[in-house]
Amino acid sequence: MCLHTPACPAAGSTDAERARVVAGHPEQGWSLLCNGVVIFEDTGELLPDGRVIFPHRPLAATA
Repeated sequence: MCLHTPACPAAGSTDAERARVVAGHPEQGWSLLCNGVVIFEDTGELLPDGRVIFPHRPLAATA
């Protein structure tokens, strides 16, 4: 799906979120990346094969 040089990371790679945004909808809280991953503002992801990556925000530091 990615036609950039160098190519964006594949959907299954650990750095998949670094791919370029091809359709951004911040008003709805999601963006489609050129590798087919849909990322959500809560840090969840939907992979092209239908797998779900649950939100993975860092936990707040406690004093």
